[in-house]
Amino acid sequence: MFALRGRKTRLRAPLEAADLDGQRVLPRPLRRVVRFLISLGAGRIHFMPYTGTISAAVFLAATGFYGMSLGGHSQNVAQATTSAVGFAIEDVKVSGNDQTSEIDILQQLGLDGTTSLVALDIDVARKLISEMPWVETVAVRKVYPGTIEVTLKERKAFGIWQHGSDLSLIEASGSVIAPLRDNKFSELPLFVGRDAETSAAEFYARFSQWPEISKRVKAYVRVAGRRWDLMLDNGITIKLPEQDIERAMQVLSTMDEGQQLLERDIAAVDLRLEDRTTVQLTKEAAARRDVALEARTKKLKKLEQENRT
Repeated sequence: MFALRGRKTRLRAPLEAADLDGQRVLPRPLRRVVRFLISLGAGRIHFMPYTGTISAAVFLAATGFYGMSLGGHSQNVAQATTSAVGFAIEDVKVSGNDQTSEIDILQQLGLDGTTSLVALDIDVARKLISEMPWVETVAVRKVYPGTIEVTLKERKAFGIWQHGSDLSLIEASGSVIAPLRDNKFSELPLFVGRDAETSAAEFYARFSQWPEISKRVKAYVRVAGRRWDLMLDNGITIKLPEQDIERAMQVLSTMDEGQQLLERDIAAVDLRLEDRTTVQLTKEAAARRDVALEARTKKLKKLEQENRT
């Protein structure tokens, strides 16, 4: 006969409960800490040589980095460190620029010859360059160990906008690019008046049908935000209607071809009314006309008196 033996089960009281002597025991995590401290004090745990020195150095380094972070100097330290080991920015290659100079880009980024390529923030650099007047889009790329590549797409100047006494370069959309500083854009069309910049491109495009007249226009003047006047290079003002500009320009072109109207001593041509065209003489021409009319009137009176006698 085989005797059956049951497995003995060892019952363990909960650690948090009192033991058989009525004394409380520590929770398991605390017991491990206590055992480690006891073993450390008894000399049963041995550390590698220089562990204390290394730990002190790590502690001091962590404290230093924490202090630099609080003081805002971590970026400067990182930049100086990486520059010293050969990552200083030595070359900036710019492409796609016509109106934006490389010197302006360097100044915008604050590069001084010791700036680290590693520490350079590409997003910040791109944002700083994109704030420059002529820049439409920009791409910035790091090329290690010490080169930055900047690729620009610049805005296109369409015309000059005069508002008050200020002159600004504008895009075809009407957006202002920058103040006009020199005369290298003098060939661009000039638009004058409030709201002239927003409708300049559309209005200017309509004059491609009359190149002989449009090439003589010195300025396009916006009047009351509704219509335009043309200021010609010889001082004549062409007053255009608010609507049906094509009809008015056709009338002007026909009169100029047939009668050389724009070569005469006149001050303005008013085309605002559909059924009539009014020509205003200059002061000198008007004075000469008055003298001629007066002489003609005297001559006619003299002839009448002679006929009566």
